[in-house]
Amino acid sequence: MSPAVPDPSQDTIFGRILRGEIPCDQVHADEHCLAFRDVAPQAPVHILVIPRRPIPSLAEAQPEDAALLGHLLLVAASVARQQGLEAFRTVINSGAAAGQTVFHLHVHVIGGRPLTWPPG
Repeated sequence: MSPAVPDPSQDTIFGRILRGEIPCDQVHADEHCLAFRDVAPQAPVHILVIPRRPIPSLAEAQPEDAALLGHLLLVAASVARQQGLEAFRTVINSGAAAGQTVFHLHVHVIGGRPLTWPPG
């Protein structure tokens, strides 16, 4: 499946970032995804990894998205290493009740301080 620019009719702030309308502090980019620093970090390192092809949430991912989902997790681990993290947390919120506020699938990479459990 080829990457695509987000459809403005289903726009989110991430679609605007992907189109270059809103700047970001990019840490990784490839044909499938973009990773950048969160503007409201919850830890010293807080990076978001987003697919270029919009999927509203993990709950809406389809079997044909398997390779893309795996790629997002591999990129998450790679950017964590690039940031010098030996331990980190990855989070994917799916749905408003789970804390998802932008309905474009994204992986949070969080670290740089001790993280407690449960998160909240």
